[in-house]
Amino acid sequence: MACFVTFAYYYFIILSTSFTTIHGLFSEQSVSAIRMEKLTRLHFYFHDIHAGQNPTAIRIVGPPNKSVGSFGTSFMIDDPLTEEPEASSKLVGRAQGIYAFASQQDSGLLMVLNFAFIEGMYNGSTLSILGRNPFMDTIREMPIVGGSGVFRYARGYALAKTFSFSEKTEDAVVQYNVCVLHH
Repeated sequence: MACFVTFAYYYFIILSTSFTTIHGLFSEQSVSAIRMEKLTRLHFYFHDIHAGQNPTAIRIVGPPNKSVGSFGTSFMIDDPLTEEPEASSKLVGRAQGIYAFASQQDSGLLMVLNFAFIEGMYNGSTLSILGRNPFMDTIREMPIVGGSGVFRYARGYALAKTFSFSEKTEDAVVQYNVCVLHH
């Protein structure tokens, strides 16, 4: 029995050890036999406000001419993220970045965003999105390509669904469900 316990102990030590290969001064690779990753699911609402005295989305570039429609139009944003769809709901973070009309044929946006969280254990952490948002689709999937803080080494996806949209003001509230793996 003692032999089995000793074997199990050394087997665990070997599996939990990282192996490192150094390639000169430029790079180093480490391989871990055991990956400890967490799966986190987040749910919040994104408030994209174009109208009023305090817009959170500002057009920074318009199309060079009307013949291309909205293609090329770009917006810089600093949008509130809340627990519920109402603007007065608890603030959990901000969506900061750029989105632009990137398709000439359909309703495709290029999204380059950081979700910067300010609530609870996620305070000071971020998630980064870089992807296509076909905003006329009912549900859109965009990749999570990284993160910081609690979300270091993040990867996953964000599902977006428009909760409300005003054609007059172009203000929108978008529901986000995020699923992310991280260390």
